[in-house]
Amino acid sequence: MGFFSKIFKGPEVDRKKSDANAKKMRALFDQAVENGAGYRLIFGYTEDVSRFNYGFVHGSKTQIGNLLVGWKEEPQTIVVVPTVPDLSACGEPVYYRRAEILKAYRNKYPTDAFVIYPDKKGYIAINASDWIDEESLYVYVSQEEELAAFTDFFMNRFATK
Repeated sequence: MGFFSKIFKGPEVDRKKSDANAKKMRALFDQAVENGAGYRLIFGYTEDVSRFNYGFVHGSKTQIGNLLVGWKEEPQTIVVVPTVPDLSACGEPVYYRRAEILKAYRNKYPTDAFVIYPDKKGYIAINASDWIDEESLYVYVSQEEELAAFTDFFMNRFATK
């Protein structure tokens, strides 16, 4: 039974690689965000799907954006910092303060995403998973505990009713 359970178990998290990336994420976030160490942190991503229709050819093209997502209980703030899968660089942080957003909710369909509308003109949909085994597109990090904490924070303190 032990031999077969290993074969059919599927891929396992490389803890060493995951922990190294978690440290890189923290360093990048702390560098980009003032008082970044005061925030809890997860990896998230966003998808931009564009559809095309050229007569007989129909399809879609998806662009993925990697995100460092930090949150702080007080003053109920989420900070999103764009990054790349190898964590070699990051962009400017965007702050979403609960008191300043139009609405926020968790969307279950077509993808499980945390959606924030800071105003009537734009939004951000943050997708997050406890682990994605696709290093060429996403940051390789295991984050089951942190994702559960973020989900709790978002649903109980940040989402609009």
